[in-house]
Amino acid sequence: MSSETPSTRSVRISDDERGGWSSDRPREGGRPPRPVDVSTRCRVLKPSDRMRYTPGSLVVVVSASAEERDRFTGRVFEEKGAVFSLDKVKGLLAGRVTGDELHTKAEQLLEAAVRKRLEAGESVVLGADGLNAEERDRFVRMAHALRRPRHLILVEVPRDRVSEEDLVPLNEMRKALDDGDAGQEGFQTALRLGGGTVAELKRIVFRPPPQED
Repeated sequence: MSSETPSTRSVRISDDERGGWSSDRPREGGRPPRPVDVSTRCRVLKPSDRMRYTPGSLVVVVSASAEERDRFTGRVFEEKGAVFSLDKVKGLLAGRVTGDELHTKAEQLLEAAVRKRLEAGESVVLGADGLNAEERDRFVRMAHALRRPRHLILVEVPRDRVSEEDLVPLNEMRKALDDGDAGQEGFQTALRLGGGTVAELKRIVFRPPPQED
Protein backbone atom coordinates (compact mmCIF):
# COMPACT_ATOMS: atom_id res chain seq x y z
CA MET A 1 0.00 0.00 0.00
CA SER A 2 1.07 3.58 -0.60
CA SER A 3 0.12 6.87 0.94
CA GLU A 4 0.50 10.55 0.26
CA THR A 5 1.01 11.26 3.96
CA PRO A 6 1.87 8.92 6.80
CA SER A 7 -1.74 9.08 8.04
CA THR A 8 -3.42 8.46 4.68
CA ARG A 9 -4.88 5.00 4.20
CA SER A 10 -4.62 3.26 0.84
CA VAL A 11 -6.13 0.15 -0.66
CA ARG A 12 -4.34 -1.47 -3.58
CA ILE A 13 -6.33 -3.50 -6.08
CA SER A 14 -4.01 -6.03 -7.68
CA ASP A 15 -4.32 -7.61 -11.11
CA ASP A 16 -3.47 -11.19 -10.15
CA GLU A 17 -7.01 -12.54 -10.20
CA ARG A 18 -7.78 -13.20 -13.84
CA GLY A 19 -10.09 -16.21 -13.62
CA GLY A 20 -12.49 -17.39 -16.26
CA TRP A 21 -11.88 -19.40 -19.39
CA SER A 22 -13.66 -21.15 -22.23
CA SER A 23 -13.01 -22.58 -25.65
CA ASP A 24 -13.59 -20.60 -28.82
CA ARG A 25 -13.73 -23.77 -30.91
CA PRO A 26 -17.03 -24.36 -32.78
CA ARG A 27 -19.26 -26.90 -31.13
CA GLU A 28 -20.22 -30.14 -32.83
CA GLY A 29 -22.86 -29.89 -35.53
CA GLY A 30 -21.61 -26.54 -36.83
CA ARG A 31 -23.24 -24.59 -34.02
CA PRO A 32 -21.63 -21.26 -33.10
CA PRO A 33 -19.10 -21.25 -30.26
CA ARG A 34 -20.32 -20.69 -26.74
CA PRO A 35 -19.73 -17.23 -25.30
CA VAL A 36 -16.43 -16.90 -23.47
CA ASP A 37 -16.81 -17.50 -19.73
CA VAL A 38 -15.61 -14.27 -18.12
CA SER A 39 -16.61 -15.21 -14.58
CA THR A 40 -13.97 -14.91 -11.89
CA ARG A 41 -13.52 -14.57 -8.14
CA CYS A 42 -14.59 -11.17 -6.86
CA ARG A 43 -13.26 -9.39 -3.80
CA VAL A 44 -15.65 -7.02 -2.02
CA LEU A 45 -13.58 -3.98 -1.09
CA LYS A 46 -14.00 -1.76 1.94
CA PRO A 47 -14.08 2.00 1.32
CA SER A 48 -10.96 3.99 2.11
CA ASP A 49 -10.01 7.63 1.71
CA ARG A 50 -7.55 6.78 -1.06
CA MET A 51 -7.57 3.77 -3.40
CA ARG A 52 -5.24 2.49 -6.07
CA TYR A 53 -6.01 0.32 -9.08
CA THR A 54 -3.46 -1.31 -11.36
CA PRO A 55 -2.67 0.76 -14.48
CA GLY A 56 -4.53 -0.57 -17.51
CA SER A 57 -7.61 -1.48 -15.49
CA LEU A 58 -11.23 -1.07 -16.55
CA VAL A 59 -13.26 0.52 -13.74
CA VAL A 60 -17.02 0.65 -14.32
CA VAL A 61 -18.90 3.17 -12.17
CA VAL A 62 -22.64 2.55 -11.80
CA SER A 63 -25.28 4.74 -10.18
CA ALA A 64 -29.03 5.26 -10.37
CA SER A 65 -28.22 8.96 -10.90
CA ALA A 66 -26.14 9.97 -13.92
CA GLU A 67 -25.52 13.34 -12.26
CA GLU A 68 -24.10 11.74 -9.10
CA ARG A 69 -22.08 9.28 -11.20
CA ASP A 70 -20.43 12.11 -13.13
CA ARG A 71 -19.86 14.17 -10.00
CA PHE A 72 -18.14 11.20 -8.37
CA THR A 73 -15.91 10.29 -11.34
CA GLY A 74 -14.96 13.93 -11.88
CA ARG A 75 -14.01 14.38 -8.24
CA VAL A 76 -12.11 11.25 -7.25
CA PHE A 77 -10.25 9.96 -10.32
CA GLU A 78 -6.84 11.55 -10.68
CA GLU A 79 -6.50 10.62 -14.38
CA LYS A 80 -9.22 12.77 -15.96
CA GLY A 81 -8.46 11.60 -19.50
CA ALA A 82 -9.39 8.06 -18.55
CA VAL A 83 -13.01 8.93 -17.75
CA PHE A 84 -15.63 8.10 -20.39
CA SER A 85 -19.41 7.92 -20.58
CA LEU A 86 -22.05 7.70 -23.29
CA ASP A 87 -23.46 11.07 -22.19
CA LYS A 88 -20.04 12.66 -22.57
CA VAL A 89 -19.64 11.36 -26.12
CA LYS A 90 -23.15 12.49 -27.02
CA GLY A 91 -22.25 15.96 -25.82
CA LEU A 92 -19.24 16.02 -28.13
CA LEU A 93 -21.39 14.95 -31.08
CA ALA A 94 -24.27 17.33 -30.42
CA GLY A 95 -24.95 19.55 -33.41
CA ARG A 96 -22.83 17.42 -35.72
CA VAL A 97 -24.99 14.28 -35.85
CA THR A 98 -28.75 14.07 -36.37
CA GLY A 99 -30.98 13.04 -33.50
CA ASP A 100 -31.80 9.65 -34.98
CA GLU A 101 -28.12 8.78 -35.41
CA LEU A 102 -26.76 10.35 -32.24
CA HIS A 103 -27.19 7.38 -29.89
CA THR A 104 -25.82 4.79 -32.34
CA LYS A 105 -22.86 6.93 -33.35
CA ALA A 106 -22.05 7.76 -29.73
CA GLU A 107 -22.07 4.07 -28.78
CA GLN A 108 -19.71 3.26 -31.65
CA LEU A 109 -17.29 6.03 -30.75
CA LEU A 110 -17.37 5.14 -27.05
CA GLU A 111 -16.61 1.49 -27.75
CA ALA A 112 -13.79 2.41 -30.13
CA ALA A 113 -12.24 4.85 -27.63
CA VAL A 114 -12.38 2.34 -24.77
CA ARG A 115 -10.91 -0.42 -26.93
CA LYS A 116 -8.07 1.82 -28.11
CA ARG A 117 -7.06 2.68 -24.55
CA LEU A 118 -7.29 -0.89 -23.31
CA GLU A 119 -5.27 -2.18 -26.26
CA ALA A 120 -2.61 0.40 -25.42
CA GLY A 121 -2.56 -0.75 -21.78
CA GLU A 122 -4.12 2.49 -20.58
CA SER A 123 -6.70 2.76 -17.79
CA VAL A 124 -10.40 3.33 -18.46
CA VAL A 125 -13.08 4.67 -16.13
CA LEU A 126 -16.50 4.02 -17.65
CA GLY A 127 -19.54 5.82 -16.28
CA ALA A 128 -22.19 3.20 -17.03
CA ASP A 129 -25.32 4.32 -18.86
CA GLY A 130 -27.83 3.10 -16.28
CA LEU A 131 -28.02 -0.22 -14.45
CA ASN A 132 -28.31 -2.54 -17.45
CA ALA A 133 -25.88 -5.46 -17.15
CA GLU A 134 -25.79 -5.87 -20.93
CA GLU A 135 -23.96 -2.57 -21.37
CA ARG A 136 -21.35 -3.56 -18.80
CA ASP A 137 -20.98 -6.98 -20.37
CA ARG A 138 -19.60 -5.82 -23.72
CA PHE A 139 -16.91 -3.71 -22.08
CA VAL A 140 -16.03 -6.42 -19.56
CA ARG A 141 -15.62 -8.92 -22.39
CA MET A 142 -13.42 -6.45 -24.24
CA ALA A 143 -11.18 -6.05 -21.20
CA HIS A 144 -11.19 -9.78 -20.49
CA ALA A 145 -10.03 -10.58 -24.03
CA LEU A 146 -7.14 -8.15 -23.56
CA ARG A 147 -6.35 -9.55 -20.09
CA ARG A 148 -7.03 -6.24 -18.36
CA PRO A 149 -8.15 -6.06 -14.71
CA ARG A 150 -11.85 -5.34 -14.25
CA HIS A 151 -13.46 -3.53 -11.31
CA LEU A 152 -16.95 -2.34 -10.38
CA ILE A 153 -18.04 0.61 -8.21
CA LEU A 154 -21.66 1.25 -7.21
CA VAL A 155 -22.38 4.82 -6.07
CA GLU A 156 -25.60 4.95 -4.07
CA VAL A 157 -28.05 7.86 -4.03
CA PRO A 158 -31.04 8.66 -1.79
CA ARG A 159 -34.24 6.71 -2.46
CA ASP A 160 -36.08 9.75 -3.83
CA ARG A 161 -33.52 9.97 -6.64
CA VAL A 162 -34.07 6.38 -7.78
CA SER A 163 -36.73 5.86 -10.44
CA GLU A 164 -39.31 3.11 -10.01
CA GLU A 165 -37.96 1.22 -13.01
CA ASP A 166 -34.47 1.19 -11.46
CA LEU A 167 -35.51 -0.21 -8.08
CA VAL A 168 -35.44 -3.89 -9.02
CA PRO A 169 -32.14 -3.90 -10.95
CA LEU A 170 -30.57 -1.70 -8.27
CA ASN A 171 -31.56 -4.08 -5.46
CA GLU A 172 -30.28 -7.02 -7.48
CA MET A 173 -26.96 -5.28 -8.00
CA ARG A 174 -26.67 -4.41 -4.32
CA LYS A 175 -27.17 -8.03 -3.34
CA ALA A 176 -24.71 -9.25 -5.96
CA LEU A 177 -22.03 -6.82 -4.76
CA ASP A 178 -22.56 -7.60 -1.09
CA ASP A 179 -22.40 -11.36 -1.77
CA GLY A 180 -19.34 -11.11 -4.01
CA ASP A 181 -21.36 -12.32 -6.99
CA ALA A 182 -20.19 -9.52 -9.27
CA GLY A 183 -17.55 -12.01 -10.32
CA GLN A 184 -20.20 -13.72 -12.42
CA GLU A 185 -20.12 -10.61 -14.64
CA GLY A 186 -16.33 -10.79 -14.83
CA PHE A 187 -15.43 -8.19 -12.20
CA GLN A 188 -12.47 -9.03 -9.98
CA THR A 189 -13.32 -6.46 -7.31
CA ALA A 190 -16.49 -4.62 -6.32
CA LEU A 191 -16.99 -1.56 -4.14
CA ARG A 192 -20.29 -0.20 -2.86
CA LEU A 193 -20.35 3.41 -1.70
CA GLY A 194 -23.30 5.01 0.05
CA GLY A 195 -23.99 7.79 2.51
CA GLY A 196 -20.87 9.22 4.09
CA THR A 197 -18.52 6.72 2.41
CA VAL A 198 -18.95 8.53 -0.93
CA ALA A 199 -17.53 11.76 0.49
CA GLU A 200 -14.87 9.96 2.52
CA LEU A 201 -13.26 8.57 -0.63
CA LYS A 202 -11.02 11.44 -1.73
CA ARG A 203 -8.87 10.04 -4.52
CA ILE A 204 -8.54 7.03 -6.83
CA VAL A 205 -5.30 6.61 -8.74
CA PHE A 206 -3.89 4.13 -11.25
CA ARG A 207 -0.45 3.23 -9.97
CA PRO A 208 1.67 0.08 -9.86
CA PRO A 209 2.40 -1.38 -6.42
CA PRO A 210 5.42 0.21 -4.71
CA GLN A 211 8.70 -1.63 -5.16
CA GLU A 212 10.03 -3.29 -2.08
CA ASP A 213 13.49 -2.33 -0.93
